[in-house]
Amino acid sequence: MKEDFTYKDIISNEPVNKSKVDRAYEIISALQTEMKKFTDCGSGPFLAAIFDKSGNLIIKTSNSVVNDVCSHNHAEINAIKEVEKMYGTYDLSEYDLSLYITAEPCMMCVGAILWSGIKHVYYGIPSESVEKITGFDEGFKPDWLEEFRKRGITVYGNIAPELGEQALREYIENGLTVYKPER
Repeated sequence: MKEDFTYKDIISNEPVNKSKVDRAYEIISALQTEMKKFTDCGSGPFLAAIFDKSGNLIIKTSNSVVNDVCSHNHAEINAIKEVEKMYGTYDLSEYDLSLYITAEPCMMCVGAILWSGIKHVYYGIPSESVEKITGFDEGFKPDWLEEFRKRGITVYGNIAPELGEQALREYIENGLTVYKPER
């Protein structure tokens, strides 16, 4: 674990569980480190992974908006779609799955996660930093952490944000596409 890491920086909708944070730090750090492999193939700068309740990786996917020419193919949605196909259901709630994301979910992905039945969400870089670095509009998400808590979905965020910021800066510095509608 990074030496200057502190649990007080964690964003959560439940009392912070250090073992959950430590596991999430390990996974999200690995995802952030892998990012270049995916962006070199034209993927957007975000990855998502879903693990089962025993901690086994089920799927790891990237953002594919540009490659697929489809605005809703964010990493989280791609991962959820694949797992729903694998299990043959649109309701994943019985599987007690955990979603690990390199960045806080945007407005669209918050809805997709809520409706999928995913039970645990862990994310890296907060939306505020994503917007500052990339200019991407994360959308309006009023009280989403509390709304997830009310529905039994735990959330932990701001995990390894320095790695996420570095990955996004490299993406931008390499002149790769940040998709966003013109306003």
